[in-house]
Amino acid sequence: MDWNTLAELLVPDKDVKDLEYYEKAYPERVLEKGAEVTRLAPSPTGFMHIGNLYVALANERIAHQSGGVFYLRIEDTDEKRKVEGAVEVIHKSLRYFGVKFDEGADLGGEYGPYYQRQRAEVYHAYAKELIRKGLAYPCFCSEEDLESTRNYQTENKLLPGYYGEFAKCRNLTEEEIIANVKAGKPYVIRLRSQGDVEAKHVFHDEVKGDITVTENNQDVVILKSDGIPTYHFAHAIDDHFMRTTLVIRGEEWLSSLPIHIELFKVLGFRLPKYGHNCSIQKQDGETRRKLSKRKDPEASLNFYREQGYHPEAVRTYMLTLLNSNFEEWLLKCPDKPLDEFKYSIAKMGKSGALFDIVKLNDISKTYMATLDEKQTFTFLKSWADEFGTDEQKLYFADETYYCKALALCMGVGGKKRRKDFIYAKQAVESTAYFFDCTFAPTYEYRFDNGTVKNVLQGFADIYDENDDNSAWFDKVKAVAGNNGFATDMKAYKQNPENYPGSVADVAEMLRIATTGLANTPDLWTIMQILGKEKTLARLRQAIAVL
Repeated sequence: MDWNTLAELLVPDKDVKDLEYYEKAYPERVLEKGAEVTRLAPSPTGFMHIGNLYVALANERIAHQSGGVFYLRIEDTDEKRKVEGAVEVIHKSLRYFGVKFDEGADLGGEYGPYYQRQRAEVYHAYAKELIRKGLAYPCFCSEEDLESTRNYQTENKLLPGYYGEFAKCRNLTEEEIIANVKAGKPYVIRLRSQGDVEAKHVFHDEVKGDITVTENNQDVVILKSDGIPTYHFAHAIDDHFMRTTLVIRGEEWLSSLPIHIELFKVLGFRLPKYGHNCSIQKQDGETRRKLSKRKDPEASLNFYREQGYHPEAVRTYMLTLLNSNFEEWLLKCPDKPLDEFKYSIAKMGKSGALFDIVKLNDISKTYMATLDEKQTFTFLKSWADEFGTDEQKLYFADETYYCKALALCMGVGGKKRRKDFIYAKQAVESTAYFFDCTFAPTYEYRFDNGTVKNVLQGFADIYDENDDNSAWFDKVKAVAGNNGFATDMKAYKQNPENYPGSVADVAEMLRIATTGLANTPDLWTIMQILGKEKTLARLRQAIAVL
């Protein structure tokens, strides 16, 4: 078998260079002893799972605490799953949550390009080398052939896959291979596995500890029919030439570990350390299940951006999932930057991390309450600029006016800071009645129209924006008394049947007319913020509707 000739025929890429070239082009990194090179390598599918952030934060902390490098690689080899604009989603999501890369996609660096589709030349060089060594071969099986094999294996309860007697193209002759290529038959390139599934080895996983791994016997595809590598092949070559020392990834990749171990071996590369973190789970009734992108909105990083969770609150919560001793550290060091926490792989959970939206919300409420006036305004404005309605964007045109509304609704800048605001969307919506463009009253009163009209008109006739809170309330009581309502709450409670209602009911009518809501913060302050002209205009509007 002339494998040299076949290599040129099967991978007809004239741009490839000899292997020594690539080793020199991507030399070992010059780093201090113990420095780790880690990476995040998402696929551009348009969906960023909360698990991506979980892994990103772990890899970032490990790299930066050790004086190493953390980079971003886009694994875009699967054209079918690629979504337009997905790369921008990746960048925006990670940037929002403060994930800091040292190099990578759209950042540049000496070990790029960091998009796999731009690295075809190096994959082809190594595919050719494996063919020359007889460690890879072409497979001409059609989808129907493979489906038939799968069905047979399933029916006979055999190990699924392309191996041994089921690897129909493994032993094709040179003449058969050449004839198939000349006939235009599509083909993929497969690894000629050297593994034995009866052989088991102990492997040290950086998260799970020592585990037993079975050797790979699958002749996996390394180059697809369009010459693009599979994830398995590309990641091994990229991790080698980007000089990755540690791969922290989801435990769903454990089943692929035997394949990856063999690929590094046949390629002649040093295997990086691997750590497989547990999946993020959710309590579903009496059982736990993996957080699902189809069932759970909170699985998507976009959910947190669209709602306007503060990134620092989300980072804080994620660290409670990532390291068992983080909360203890946070209690001792509440004012220290999160980056000062000494992250440890050893303290990553070995069982599934339970995602608790209630706990995240509690952390978010507490964090939102620490923001000062400028920080609150800036954060809410940044949310509205990207996710708010056109009307909500207008709220921020007058910073002084809006900060007065925030001081009342959220307690910003005051001694009684409210701790029930979870995210930006909720906070912005709470101020809607301060703006005519979103003031949408339904005027649902608990009294007849005639009574309400008399109350509103009576107050409008005597309202003075210069009144302090006490003088203002005296006028509310006067209007109440003029319309037969109790002005003394003690007297009302003793004999409620003597009155249509109390001064509190009169205040509610004024509140509904002015804000459209039956429950709001202090009404005198609301009228002060709105100003005399707007307050009287709303009272007149409510009277006109009656």
